[in-house]
Amino acid sequence: MINIYVTIGSLILVYLLVPANIAVSRRFGNIDHPRDRSIHENSTPKSGGIAIFLAIVIIQAILVVLRYQEANNLLYGLFIGGFLIVVLGILDDIYDLPAWVKVLVEIGIALLMISFNFKIDLLTNPFGNPIQTGIFSYPLTILWFLLVVNAINLIDGLDGLATGIIAIVALILGVAGWSTGNYFVALFSFSILGSCIGFLRYNFHPARIFLGDAGSLFLGFCIAALSVAGNAQYKGATALTMLVPIIVLSVPLFDTIFTIFRRIKSTKHIFQADKSHFHHKLLEIGLSYKSVVLIGYFITLLFGLISLGFLLVDRKILLSLLLGMGVLILIIFYNIIKSEFMKK
Repeated sequence: MINIYVTIGSLILVYLLVPANIAVSRRFGNIDHPRDRSIHENSTPKSGGIAIFLAIVIIQAILVVLRYQEANNLLYGLFIGGFLIVVLGILDDIYDLPAWVKVLVEIGIALLMISFNFKIDLLTNPFGNPIQTGIFSYPLTILWFLLVVNAINLIDGLDGLATGIIAIVALILGVAGWSTGNYFVALFSFSILGSCIGFLRYNFHPARIFLGDAGSLFLGFCIAALSVAGNAQYKGATALTMLVPIIVLSVPLFDTIFTIFRRIKSTKHIFQADKSHFHHKLLEIGLSYKSVVLIGYFITLLFGLISLGFLLVDRKILLSLLLGMGVLILIIFYNIIKSEFMKK
């Protein structure tokens, strides 16, 4: 029952906090005005991640007071790192910081999280025992934070898309955490789930407020951190040590990697914004705005259920299914890449 209370409590808090967030954003001119690469047509308040951050902090503090959650290094790390990433996002929303500044700060935050024991010591091995990362733990952890944080930031291009996808990812991580005895990951994930659902009331098309970098960076940070918190918390289970998060985040992760290669191929700066993401391509072929968002939700949920199968189904059967799907996906991706990169 505590999971339901945490989800509902977070939902209600965000629902109540967002109107104040909108007012504050308007008061300080933190507004997203339509530009060439924008899809929306109206000026809209941003930095909606402030309300989500505050709601999660309040819920986690209540859980600590009620002794459902332990005030430990992991929780302190999430609070401190989360605060710093939200501040970075707010500054970027207001001042449009250079990409290299954001990356350097994100690397610094990743190193901070490592000091709080958020790191990739183990990699899930479908064929046997987990793989020890050894000296590669630090670079892998930094790369993971950079990849996930910026992947969520990049897919935040349509009203409600990133928020809904993160809600689904949080649900999957919450169920996986609870089923494997990692209640820290579970309770934090369910607070993210409720917060995102509450925020969707204002963020679904037509949006009254955007996540902004304050929201997308923060939510990406939370997912990246919770994904590797299993290394420090799990009682012999390694389900969250990379395989489950990678599967459930397949869409934004591949979109990010694909975007980087595409920009390199076209000699553009890899951080230069454009309208060539998957959701833009789906709009170009004639799908409606809401249809594209719902397709994103469906694909994420599908991959999420597959990742949960890793916990509930015999590994050999699941591995066979994943390999089959992997071959199919590779064929599809090969044709996409061939048409995109081998144009004359």
